[in-house]
Amino acid sequence: MRSLNFTNTQVASSETARDINRSVVLNLIRRRQPISRADLARASGLQRSTVSLITEQLIREKWVVNGPVGRLPRGRRPTFLRLNDRRAILVADVRPIQTTVAVADASGRFLSQESLQTPSDPQKTVSALAARFRHQMELHRDLLFEGIGISLPGRFDESTRRVIFAPNLKWSGVDLGGPIERATGLRVELENAANACVLAEAWFGHAEHVRGLVVVTVSEGVGAGVFIEGHLVRGRKGMAGEFGHIPLDPNGPACACGGQGCWEVYASNRAALRYYHESGSASDGFTFQDLLTLSEAGDPLALSALDKMAKAIGRGMRTIVVALAPEEIVVVGEFTRQWERLGPMIEAEIKGAIPIGNPPRIRPAAVDPRVARLRGAVALVLQKHFGSGQRPSEEQDGPRRTLPRLAAVST
Repeated sequence: MRSLNFTNTQVASSETARDINRSVVLNLIRRRQPISRADLARASGLQRSTVSLITEQLIREKWVVNGPVGRLPRGRRPTFLRLNDRRAILVADVRPIQTTVAVADASGRFLSQESLQTPSDPQKTVSALAARFRHQMELHRDLLFEGIGISLPGRFDESTRRVIFAPNLKWSGVDLGGPIERATGLRVELENAANACVLAEAWFGHAEHVRGLVVVTVSEGVGAGVFIEGHLVRGRKGMAGEFGHIPLDPNGPACACGGQGCWEVYASNRAALRYYHESGSASDGFTFQDLLTLSEAGDPLALSALDKMAKAIGRGMRTIVVALAPEEIVVVGEFTRQWERLGPMIEAEIKGAIPIGNPPRIRPAAVDPRVARLRGAVALVLQKHFGSGQRPSEEQDGPRRTLPRLAAVST
């Protein structure tokens, strides 16, 4: 359901009702495919004639296709509907060291992936991404590309559509989407990596049943995406959720953002590598994956470095728990492959911050961190069609992305 806005006195039009009902039917097909028209009518509460009109429109638009024919003891045999697997989305997960480009269908299944080293110069990154997207379009000429979604380790301003805060990339004021749109002819949607992971949970997980969710991403930096009452909270200029740059110690190590002692300088992959390096054991080219491998082999210095990282993650999460009181915190990061050992350390740090009641549920994401970001980028594009059909209002603090928690409207 959409949030109530008592400052907006415009009543819903018949077109708005049609858009909402279209989105309801499209989402039911997405989640329950293959599904018959009769089952769509029962699940949505819409009249069968209304469902038939909507599904025929979706078939003409090539979002939905007829699938197998069902078998019943008597009566007319139903034709089941499913999403058109020829509908495709181009996506990218941009990270400071490596960028992944992929093609996905409307159900979030990945059809192909390729990786490239992320150039240090932002304009070279833009050119490289445009070239890889065009390459994927050439490889998949049989697909109907709907748009491009890009996950970023930073924040962008929706009004200017420029990346305004990406300290780990060292980008500021970069127009990432415009040149790619001109090169591909496709609309580009951008989102912060943590917010993209929220979208992945909402679209492909079970976050639609959670009233308050925070996704914490741990990689080269630390980010947070906030999902409250069916909305992805972006805040002014998209800066909501920058918990990674809240200082834990104003006299601590320097952060890429220009501050000191920020949460991410204690809790990120880079922090864990620093802890290990301070033990005098690290060598040139030593990576976080190497650190994980050593710890899994029982190396005591690697284990100690990850323990310090996990405790710092928990300390920083205290601010999130007290400020937002979420029902659930989902953690995305390579370190979660050792969640059985590190998870309890994080939970123990958080318990001390709860003034009343129980702490939120804390769990690792169900999929690989890179997959979570890419799936979120898929959802960025899909929400234009699977959402409410209405553009979010441009409020003072910026627009919010509304996720598909809709009820059908009688017409």
